[in-house]
Amino acid sequence: MTQRAIPAVFMRGGSSKGVFFHARDLPADRTALDPILLSVIGSPDPYGRQLDGMGGGVSSLSKGVIIGPPTRPDCDVDYTFAQVAVDRPVVDWASNCGNLSSAVGPFAVDEGLVRVSDGEALVRIHQVNTAKVIHARFPVADGKAAVTGDFAIAGVAGTGARIRLDFLDPGGAATGALLPTGRPLDLLKVPSVGSVAVTMIDAANPVVMLAALDLGLDGTELPDAIEARGDIMAALDAIRRHAAVAMGMATRPENAGLAIPKIAMLSAPADYTTLDGQTLHAEQQDVAIRMISMERAHRAVPLTGAMCLGVAARIEGTVAHRLSRPVVGDEVRVANPSGVLSVGAEVEGGNARSAVVFRTARRLMQGQVLLPG
Repeated sequence: MTQRAIPAVFMRGGSSKGVFFHARDLPADRTALDPILLSVIGSPDPYGRQLDGMGGGVSSLSKGVIIGPPTRPDCDVDYTFAQVAVDRPVVDWASNCGNLSSAVGPFAVDEGLVRVSDGEALVRIHQVNTAKVIHARFPVADGKAAVTGDFAIAGVAGTGARIRLDFLDPGGAATGALLPTGRPLDLLKVPSVGSVAVTMIDAANPVVMLAALDLGLDGTELPDAIEARGDIMAALDAIRRHAAVAMGMATRPENAGLAIPKIAMLSAPADYTTLDGQTLHAEQQDVAIRMISMERAHRAVPLTGAMCLGVAARIEGTVAHRLSRPVVGDEVRVANPSGVLSVGAEVEGGNARSAVVFRTARRLMQGQVLLPG
């Protein structure tokens, strides 16, 4: 059987990896596009490994990115993100991946979509899924995005060239409002769980936040320990789905999408051991997060989730504000299973003006992906 070839680039962005395409090489019709992405990534895979595709068996490695000409005059490229489920034939187009956002600028420069001079480049990105704008700044040498550098991020071995991402006006990315219910704290009634105090906030991506203690956890648990607790995973899923209804994102809990809203358990700073065996002390962090993404416990933290937490920590009355250290300076240090991620956020008059994070990215492979038949 002859296979079909499509030009593609495989890239790491932050602590995620994905397959990058030019929009010109793919159909615009999503009924035709979804089967292509499922085949490329290797979904659905009942074994959860995606061995017959480019995915890696977890949500952070099961992603597609489409880059095309800008449809806004204030941007240089359009960036559309696809989250591909591992074990079911689902492609979710409702959200953005903050980590892969860091690879969009370098891809655009390396592919000749944006012409820049050596030094610091600025690529203005229209994030199509959320209708938001991201400014990516990164070093360029000999006309290509620099790869080597001394900047390290938690969850990724080694160092690379630093990429600054400014998410402009991140509030209401999916719901149209920073606080979809109009309140920083809600008592959410979930039949299988009870009443739970949550913050439902939408900055970069919508997230439901609750205290880990409210589910009997201390917030220092690592992903495998969380997933081993079937009762905790079921409770988190139920809370997330009922929050989707409260946020106006679904008419019924069972209709809630897989990708968003995401759900996060927060806790006050405490000593814990990271996935690489290092001890992270309480004084090195401002607030801790354990996040569920695509029904799996994330091994770090989705970048948009960390940014959302950075914004929430600056809003009085939220779960994040209650559990975090008093915010001093420009950054909030977010502790996660892989280490610490610092995020900056500007909140003024109840509005999120911007969120800032730093990442690294690298092109891993370029050429063509092959589709059966």
